[in-house]
Amino acid sequence: MYGTHVAVILVTGATGNVGAPLVDHLRAAGVAVRSGCRNPRGAGSVRFDFRDASTWPAAFAGVEVMFLIRPPDLTAADLLPALTAGRATGLRHVVLLSVQGAGRVPILPHARLERWLRGSGLGWTIIRPSYFDQNLSTVFAADIRDRDVIAVPAGRGRTAFVDTHDVAAVSVAALLDPPAHRRRVWTPTGPARTYDEVAAILTAELGRPIRYLRPGIATYARHARRQLRMPPSMIAITTVLHGTARVGLAAFETDDVRTVTGRAPATFAEFAHRERAAWMRG
Repeated sequence: MYGTHVAVILVTGATGNVGAPLVDHLRAAGVAVRSGCRNPRGAGSVRFDFRDASTWPAAFAGVEVMFLIRPPDLTAADLLPALTAGRATGLRHVVLLSVQGAGRVPILPHARLERWLRGSGLGWTIIRPSYFDQNLSTVFAADIRDRDVIAVPAGRGRTAFVDTHDVAAVSVAALLDPPAHRRRVWTPTGPARTYDEVAAILTAELGRPIRYLRPGIATYARHARRQLRMPPSMIAITTVLHGTARVGLAAFETDDVRTVTGRAPATFAEFAHRERAAWMRG
């Protein structure tokens, strides 16, 4: 670690699918965590807005290590002034939650952040997780809960799902020991499955039939707009995301979770059992 310990770790996105378990892990390890939020709540939270420079000094005070998640409504360029200010006041290492494929698709905002970090003079660790299990218990939960279907345009392709708790565990390892993870790119994944297999697992867990509809892109877009009330930007992002599975590019598996944490990644069945309440009725 830096010096004799990591004194304070600044965490952005601390209430999200990755950020929440990450903060729990860090606090269990006895580390001081500062959650940077636009609207802070509770002890350990501080107001932090990438577009409001007045919030940066208090957030970065005493911070050498940071967990960075890009807010979905911000561009990469929106984040760079705050990161530059943090570097000037003592920030030394950034663990970036990126996305799988950022190394191949330079137009992604995550790819721009990766490029900036590589040339920033800061230490960095990049986490490129595969498709979150939790997408099915959050974004697409209503389809499963209310309609007993999975309706995403992934075709017959396989997807390497990953539990966000495993993504958090890999990220925590990098935050607690930055030198050991300096200039490393980790791609945490779980086993690859088709959505028909996922539907069968949910059927067994919930005790009622769950079907994968295998919609085309146009049908999915209409469904996402009318039933899920997704904004156009979200429809576009999720179409591209599932399109990678449709063309056979989402099944890439790694052993990074085991390499970093010493244990196997959670299976989709384990995730479904833990979060089954998301799909229960009544």
